[in-house]
Amino acid sequence: MAATRRIAVYNGKGGCGKTTIAWNLAMGLARRASTLLVDADPQGSLGHWADWAERDGHYAIAFCEWAAFDERLQQHHRYQVYDCPPRLDEPEIDGILGQADVVLMPVLPSPLDLWASRRSAELLRRLQGRRPGLQAFFLLNQVEPQSALSRASQSAMETMGLPVLPVRIGRRAIYRNAAVEGLSVYHMGQRATAATDEMERLIEEVLK
Repeated sequence: MAATRRIAVYNGKGGCGKTTIAWNLAMGLARRASTLLVDADPQGSLGHWADWAERDGHYAIAFCEWAAFDERLQQHHRYQVYDCPPRLDEPEIDGILGQADVVLMPVLPSPLDLWASRRSAELLRRLQGRRPGLQAFFLLNQVEPQSALSRASQSAMETMGLPVLPVRIGRRAIYRNAAVEGLSVYHMGQRATAATDEMERLIEEVLK
């Protein structure tokens, strides 16, 4: 079996679309190989989403909550995606992020949201100091069509020490519609083509 690839989606600031990205990322990875989705967010949104998808016959991933996570599960899944809690409690977050090879930090493309993510970026840099092989990236999320990042946004990112992935996730109604139906964008047909293209480009980046 090929080496496991473990991807955490984390930002200590809530409201950045972390859970939606984790869900759709896991569904896209499951089209390639066996995938485990781990819900470490105490809100438990992914558990409800997964139950709904399984009931409707669209469930293509294995799922568990962090409290029930067993490292032996890693032996059976090529890909693992962790939806992390929106916290800055370093010991707890270290325990979750300590499983990851790659950390994606979704941020909204505005200076205020980026500055609010500064402490999360600092935590990731400290973790990289202890784990030099850990990769961590900003992921711009809910980007408006044809919008340009302001100079202030660009400046904010440059001071935080984490690279920005070239792919941007758009602000699209299809992500919300899929969530309402308990599905991923991969199950939404032609109307989700742009969204699935975004997710595929994201997957290409995290699998490099």
